[in-house]
Amino acid sequence: MPAFERYLSLWVALAILAGLVLGQIAPGIVGYLAGLEYGSVNFVVAVLIWFMVYPMMVAVDFSSLARVHQRPKGMIITLAVNWLIKPFTMAALGVLFFEWVFAPFIEPGTAGQYIAGLILLGAAPCTAMVFVWSQMTRGDPNYTLAQVSLNDAIMVFAYAPIVALLLGVTDITVPWETLVLSVALYVVIPLAAGAMTRMLMTRRAASAEVAEAAVGAFTSRIKPLSIFGLLATVVLLFGFQGEVILSRPLVIGMIAIPLLIQSYGIFAAAYWAAKAWRVPHNIAAPCAMIGTSNFFELAVAVAIGLFGLSSIAALVTVVGVLVEVPVMLSLVWFANRTSHWFPAEETPVGAAGKNQRD
Repeated sequence: MPAFERYLSLWVALAILAGLVLGQIAPGIVGYLAGLEYGSVNFVVAVLIWFMVYPMMVAVDFSSLARVHQRPKGMIITLAVNWLIKPFTMAALGVLFFEWVFAPFIEPGTAGQYIAGLILLGAAPCTAMVFVWSQMTRGDPNYTLAQVSLNDAIMVFAYAPIVALLLGVTDITVPWETLVLSVALYVVIPLAAGAMTRMLMTRRAASAEVAEAAVGAFTSRIKPLSIFGLLATVVLLFGFQGEVILSRPLVIGMIAIPLLIQSYGIFAAAYWAAKAWRVPHNIAAPCAMIGTSNFFELAVAVAIGLFGLSSIAALVTVVGVLVEVPVMLSLVWFANRTSHWFPAEETPVGAAGKNQRD
């Protein structure tokens, strides 16, 4: 592993610091960049996420996707965690901390909004960044794409009813512009670019083995783009919210605690289930990452729609964004060092016709 990647956590910490400093010394520039958005989707961040996601999309083999169903265990785990466990544990942690533990430290009558923000995050599994975490844990790109796609399809039908049930309201409106635009920007466009690149690289290859070798060499060369995109995204996210972080550190800390417990707890549940069920590591790691990470654009948009731009609920969803990157990097580190707990990794679905059921 290159030295730069080995110390990635250090670079992320420096990027967080740089973002906070940038927000203080150049608020006009940060404000302009933050305003380049539609439906809570920031277009500058979207471009940076393309840099992160594109290398993995090049590795996706469309011919193999039809055979993903032959290995159902990873799908079953991620769906059970995302839709039967995660929203409800997040709601329970919200009640525990903001109606009991932190009640003396928050303004009276505001506990409901803290809880609402946590629920909005907990009910929205990740769409974009999970591709980055999967790549960093050497996950199967075809399987990861299938998992994300299935979760997105379910989210269209299940997000609003689950949020309405947990919040006790009936007027939840799914911000379709955020949902559709996010999927298009974070999945469809980089996937199309990756597919085109793969086609151009492999159509003259003498054999499937030569084609895969060419793809592997290309993705290795462009991998620094992913690291650049990640670090630049961290700088911007912390720059956008630097004023909030520095002016309300106690509130940020209180919100972060249940989010941290939820993140590590959900990862542990999915990762343990995959280990117990003998799921290969290249499926198990991304499977656990999807449930741990959140679709924060959707959560922010719904929070603003329900409670307003300056609401506590919206603030909670923003803190979820800030907590996620350091947490996920720590889990990537852990997953990479525990790969020996799992069966030998399978050849990616469809490769050389040697796949076996997990």
